[in-house]
Amino acid sequence: MNKKIAIPTEGEKVNAHFGRSQAFTLFLIEEGKVSGQERIDTADFQHQHEGIAQLLKSKGVETVICGGIGPGAITGLENAGIEVLRGANGPALEAAQAYAAGTFVSTNAVCNHSHDHDHHGHGHDHDHHHHH
Repeated sequence: MNKKIAIPTEGEKVNAHFGRSQAFTLFLIEEGKVSGQERIDTADFQHQHEGIAQLLKSKGVETVICGGIGPGAITGLENAGIEVLRGANGPALEAAQAYAAGTFVSTNAVCNHSHDHDHHGHGHDHDHHHHH
């Protein structure tokens, strides 16, 4: 797998507010590892979701991993063909590494079928996790 992901960052950490992020770190992922990173300044694009989406797209980004993100920004990114994953926190590099390794779990991703293999004792409360 060789792909590029982008994470809105504040210092070394994932910026919890996508719309307020003034910088993104792009991570290049090869063979399940992070092989490179590049920081881009997006201060000029604050709250211009289409602009950010096009900028990321032009850099070859396929996936954005973030903490929290508004519906407008998600729409802008998805319209540009970029996948959006939420629920990252802490060091951006760790989120990128988890994604590269296939262990990153998006908090409110559309429900896929990974729950079948989930033996972490969630018991019978599945109903609480679905569409809010």
